[in-house]
Amino acid sequence: MRRWLTRLFNLHDEEVAPVAAGFLLFFLLFAGYFMLRPVRETMGITGGVDNLQWLFTGTFVATLAAMPLFGWVAARVQRRRILYWVFGFFAANLLLFAFGFLARPDEVWLARTFYVWLSVFNMIAISVAWSVLVDLFAVAQAKRLFALMAAGASAGGLVGPLLGVALVRPIGHAGLLFLSAALLLAAAFSARIVQRWRDARPLHPDQIAMRRRALGGSPLAGAADVLRSPFMLGIALFVVLLASVTTFLYFEQARLVEAAFPDKTRQTQVFGTIDAIVQAIAILTQLFLTGRIAQRLGIGVLLVAVPLAAAAGFLWLALAPTFAVFVVVMVIRRAGEYAFVRPGREMLWTAVSDSAKYKAKNFVDTVVYRGADAVSSWVKAGVDMLASQPAIAMLIGAGIALVWAANGRALARAHRTIAEKPASPV
Repeated sequence: MRRWLTRLFNLHDEEVAPVAAGFLLFFLLFAGYFMLRPVRETMGITGGVDNLQWLFTGTFVATLAAMPLFGWVAARVQRRRILYWVFGFFAANLLLFAFGFLARPDEVWLARTFYVWLSVFNMIAISVAWSVLVDLFAVAQAKRLFALMAAGASAGGLVGPLLGVALVRPIGHAGLLFLSAALLLAAAFSARIVQRWRDARPLHPDQIAMRRRALGGSPLAGAADVLRSPFMLGIALFVVLLASVTTFLYFEQARLVEAAFPDKTRQTQVFGTIDAIVQAIAILTQLFLTGRIAQRLGIGVLLVAVPLAAAAGFLWLALAPTFAVFVVVMVIRRAGEYAFVRPGREMLWTAVSDSAKYKAKNFVDTVVYRGADAVSSWVKAGVDMLASQPAIAMLIGAGIALVWAANGRALARAHRTIAEKPASPV
């Protein structure tokens, strides 16, 4: 069985255990998050679709407030323990929200607060999980293995919405939060398995001792690292363009779902069904295609294909702005992001310093992403207010997607150049 698995998934024999643990890490994390994602979308509609840009702005402000706290933890806690601190903190938060929903299930401000909190949680928790893997695997391994482990995210993203759809009636929103907290703690245990595997096979003699030390430095060092590095600034621009494309489509999703499905429970089920379709496509691609494409054709294909597909999708929506067309475009874009863009984007971080893998990466994944969310949400709201035709916003989205593709191509070239000089990390 082991030989068959290694041949099928392009693994080396000793990599089966850590890849399985990494798969489980993302499966548990994403199952818990995607079980709550439809709840978040329902809470966003509860606060009013016309107020979504305010929720995006609130999310950005909350992310700014959270960054110094994460920076403090990253600077003072052993590198190998950062994930445990972060996951434990967020699990406690989930329990508090669960009790809040039990006590005040129809409170609008509680719904808005949860929307903002979950939007911050998912960016930080996912970024930290990837930071651990970027820290533990070499560049050549990342090209072969990251997509396989990311398939755990897609599997969790498939199971999570199905659990949400099935359980939201019998146990309610609060019950989903209790279950998500348990899954998050189990994910932390999976990360421990991967770390122990690397401890037994260090990439260099000092790796174990270095991971037992804190990173040190300022809580705001991540932002400074990004500003000093043209390569990391390029990654930040890639994230800005990704977030902008995502936000334009997200607003269309909220508008179309509210018009077609006025019932809250039905809205949660629709969001969950879309998530399930996306993840089913993504997991098959990640298991059998992504790693081989990255190894043979390079990271550039992963970073360019989806932006080009998104540009075509925007043009299609401009011509046919219906819910059915939107679902097709959204599924292709999101499945492509999980299968191609996310693994490719994480591979870029293997070429930076150890400190940047946690601090700068988390700054880009959270503050930069949520800042782009906030700005693009106001741009989308302004375009919708000024333009009489929704097609205008879709044409602007197509232009952003084309710039995104060009940026991805440039980043792939830069990564290849840096990877050839491992002694001089960015």
